[in-house]
Amino acid sequence: MNIIESAFEITAAVERFRIKVRKFFYKVMLMSHNCPKCEGLLSMKDEGLCRCNLCGYEFDPTIAFQRCLECGGIPRLRVRRYSCKGCGADVTSKYLFEGLVFDRDYFARKMSESRQRKEQQRQRVQEMLTDNRSEPLTLEATDLNSVPGLVDALNRLTQDIDDPVALEVKNHFDLRRYQDHVSEHIDFEPTELKDIPPIIEDVRLDLIWRFIATIFLEHHGQVDTQQEGERIWVTKHDDQKGQGVFDSFAEADGFEGSVG
Repeated sequence: MNIIESAFEITAAVERFRIKVRKFFYKVMLMSHNCPKCEGLLSMKDEGLCRCNLCGYEFDPTIAFQRCLECGGIPRLRVRRYSCKGCGADVTSKYLFEGLVFDRDYFARKMSESRQRKEQQRQRVQEMLTDNRSEPLTLEATDLNSVPGLVDALNRLTQDIDDPVALEVKNHFDLRRYQDHVSEHIDFEPTELKDIPPIIEDVRLDLIWRFIATIFLEHHGQVDTQQEGERIWVTKHDDQKGQGVFDSFAEADGFEGSVG
């Protein structure tokens, strides 16, 4: 005997029985009533909503046919329950099989108000951000001489390429462009910095800018770098593996540790 299969069969049978009971309940409750517009027969469409089979008129049978037991007043739907319009007493509907009903207009209005509040909040945040926006940042041209020893280090990095580094680098360096370029050409396996293709014709200057972009990427935790003599290896940072991957790689290949 498959207990699980039998349990599902029983559940399905109970659901089919519940549907039949629901239909029978509605037929019994509506059999003595007719459509207030055309006297046609009625059938239940949903909780708190019946429909005339002749003219198609839809209405709430609790409000149409039931009265308050306290004062005989007409019920009204308030969010999820009925109450008397006259004395305010709760009215338990005879026409609810599940026992729950929702005021569709109320919830539609509340949803609309919620969307309006969210839109107003979004606009206020946008205005706050606009008001607090700083002025455009203007950077001066890069001065390699401001960092002692940087020019010599860059010359050693590019020693196999002709033409030494000029002491004045004009302000054409697009850091974001080079960061994106480096990120696109590396993976979780070490890639030598020189193997990353250049962007500009000046191969020597391009390598320098690749190097600077890599340093910034490492500072922001996006890449990891390792140095083997004059060779620099770049790897996409993996939070799950962490520094241990590079440690094992360094031990296997005799690397010297992080650049710098």
